[in-house]
Amino acid sequence: MVILAPHQRSTIGDVGLLPLRNRAGTYVCLHQLADSYETSGRYVMLHEGARRVQTVTCNVAGRDLNAFVADAQKTLRASVELPPGTYVAFSGATAAQAQSRRDLLVHASLAGLGIIVLLAMVLENVRNLLLVLINLPFALVGGVLAVFAAGGGLSLGSLVGFVTLFGITLRNSLMMISHYEHLVAVEGMPWGLAAAMRGASERLAPILMTALVTALGLLPLALGSGAPGHEIEGPMALVILGGLITSTALNLLVLPTLALRYGRFEGKSQEI
Repeated sequence: MVILAPHQRSTIGDVGLLPLRNRAGTYVCLHQLADSYETSGRYVMLHEGARRVQTVTCNVAGRDLNAFVADAQKTLRASVELPPGTYVAFSGATAAQAQSRRDLLVHASLAGLGIIVLLAMVLENVRNLLLVLINLPFALVGGVLAVFAAGGGLSLGSLVGFVTLFGITLRNSLMMISHYEHLVAVEGMPWGLAAAMRGASERLAPILMTALVTALGLLPLALGSGAPGHEIEGPMALVILGGLITSTALNLLVLPTLALRYGRFEGKSQEI
């Protein structure tokens, strides 16, 4: 064993004096088995799952993160030849966002399927159910235009905004259709142009107030969408604000027209 006095400074040569013992119990010095010398290199060796990891980090500024990762992957595949057993894996914020997007799409699809089943049970009319559903894609046009106006990137915040906009639009459409059913079934109005105009006018204030209050609440987030820390809230607010414009207009103008042409509302028969 090599023992150094407190006043002695250890050198790279002292490393070669370290004793090693084999299975037979024989001691040899390290310099008898390997050369030890000082050079520049990594001072920490990272491992993950018994595999050595070489980490390269970077901060992206001035462009979309997903677009940068796509360009980096394309460049590495075209110009870098890796030795056998070595591969490149992208992680960090990009991988986390991709996983979050996949989870959000799966959960939103399952929730949407459940909502359609519940609507079918409540409305009990295939035509009226289709009226509620067919209005959704047209109402989301404003959100799509807002995404393109902001740069065309479909981020996690944008997806959250579309899910929220989906709920607002569905609520307004269902409120309109259910009020038409109330006018015909409860108040006894014959279904026609007068009932369609009355239902739209009576639902004008609730739909506009919903859109106005939501827009005022999200306006500060939309104005500061480029600020640090608003990577989720900013795109979400832009999508909802853009979608509220088309959603409100379509619910008040297009949906009554479609309901007048294709809707079926019948009064309840009363037994005496």
